[in-house]
Amino acid sequence: MELNVKEIVGVWDKGFSLDKHTIRSIRTGYNEYGHPEFKTLRTDIGEALFQLKYRSDFSQCAVIAQSINDHIIPLLPLISFIIAMPPSKIRQKQPVVEIAEALSHLTDKPCINDILLKSKNTLQMKDIPDRQVRIDTLLDAFELNSDAIAMKLPAASYNVLIIDDLFDTGTSLEAATRKLRECGKIGEIFVATATRKV
Repeated sequence: MELNVKEIVGVWDKGFSLDKHTIRSIRTGYNEYGHPEFKTLRTDIGEALFQLKYRSDFSQCAVIAQSINDHIIPLLPLISFIIAMPPSKIRQKQPVVEIAEALSHLTDKPCINDILLKSKNTLQMKDIPDRQVRIDTLLDAFELNSDAIAMKLPAASYNVLIIDDLFDTGTSLEAATRKLRECGKIGEIFVATATRKV
């Protein structure tokens, strides 16, 4: 698999993305409802993510997790545990959670997904034009689970790796990072995404 790992900069301490999601997308016409149709050429990891999210091919979780393990984990300082970005859509099986759990097995680091919760439904972020409003909306929707923190983080300082599927504007990762910084037991915060928009 060809990859083009790139650092992604934000309020977190260090972050990386495996590759761009799309190489190019060409409009091929319109469907019977008048909506444009496109032929999309994706990167290898972009195609793996597409197959996972939109074709329910959960075998791609192992491929994506292995790529993160091989190409991003070595670029990070010591991590204590992994969390998946809380999902915005309700699904029977959550792709990002499955990637995070597969990565947990590869790294032998626990995946603790009940520390940061999404306690409120929000609008789709693409429907909120102002970046700061998007961040504030997500900060209000995210919640730290104090019971899970007390039970699963008994010591003082843990470095956490947040896993997400696609890095676009970074508002979700920024809100998650800011919320996690409210927890006195979290040290450094790192992020890893399968793909990025640009």
